[in-house]
Amino acid sequence: MSATAMNASVDVNAQSSTTIDLRSDTVTLPTPEMWKAMASAELGDDVYGEDPTVNRLEARAAEVFGRAAAIFVPTGTMGNQTAIRLHTTHGQEVVCESRAHILDWEMAMVSAFSGCQVRPVAAERGVLTWKHIKTALSPKLYYRAQTGLISLENTHNMAGGTVTPLDLMEEIWAGAKDAGIPVHLDGARVFNAAVALGIPVAELTRGFDSVMFCLSKGLSAPVGSMLVGSREFIDRARSVRKMLGGGMRQAGVLAAAGLVALEEMPRRLGEDHANARLLAEQIADLKQVELDLAAVQTNIVIFGLRGQGDAAALVARLKQRGVGASAVGPHAVRFVTHRNVDRAMCEQAARVTVEEIARP
Repeated sequence: MSATAMNASVDVNAQSSTTIDLRSDTVTLPTPEMWKAMASAELGDDVYGEDPTVNRLEARAAEVFGRAAAIFVPTGTMGNQTAIRLHTTHGQEVVCESRAHILDWEMAMVSAFSGCQVRPVAAERGVLTWKHIKTALSPKLYYRAQTGLISLENTHNMAGGTVTPLDLMEEIWAGAKDAGIPVHLDGARVFNAAVALGIPVAELTRGFDSVMFCLSKGLSAPVGSMLVGSREFIDRARSVRKMLGGGMRQAGVLAAAGLVALEEMPRRLGEDHANARLLAEQIADLKQVELDLAAVQTNIVIFGLRGQGDAAALVARLKQRGVGASAVGPHAVRFVTHRNVDRAMCEQAARVTVEEIARP
């Protein structure tokens, strides 16, 4: 299919849908530039290391994050679980926040694949500090499972897209180094965190032993995530990726879109943050809603329904009126803003949401 035909196909699909889809930023469609790059991508067999477009993406990702190497993986879950497997040995513990993606949304792979158990720690707005973490570390006793890894999430999805600031992470990096424990970042939306803080991602992530970030969320690529780290770490990651079925062949078709995502899309994420703020402010004053405006820091809005309101029922009513949302608990709803939902659409979604929540 030609680039023109693919663009036409995407345009038709976009125009045929009236839904304001705020379920997730994973629903983003490729930009016209991504379609063109995909259609003209130079290809090879990536399992042999011969796909030049994948190689360019991996080199550029490593450069952006100030690392020696990177590897392209199909999903963020594969990136996280590859890192966990490499940092730990069977029978250890992984410390993370109690609503972390690696705990709730990665199919128990910490135990199923790496043979470790999770040591969850609850933190206000999902922001872990060294004070939280050090109390969860295992004592150096032969009859206790030892802490093998600390995993952070920035931004924190299920805490509402909250951002962990650099100074708190510096404390964690220093404490973990003294304790001899590696630290991994689930940075699925780390570019959102960097934009919110006004800090380059290389600076924001410099103390982590490994970082995973997604190309397919706010950056709008159709598929893919990256894992960055040392050369030795990434060399080992290639074997683990193959174990998980992630050895793709002519993957440059996907990597081409990833290159556009990496180079062009971070600069517009502030628009998504502003739109999320608009949504939050429109519904925060409703008596039926519990929403911490201070926690709306990036492109995610999570609000509770007072009086044990039915989140699934509200989501169903919103869908009937052309607004996509997610129930993230019996009484909690999530909106996620992205480039395929502009400000006017967010204003409309806010009006519909207010009407549906306020109706008797």
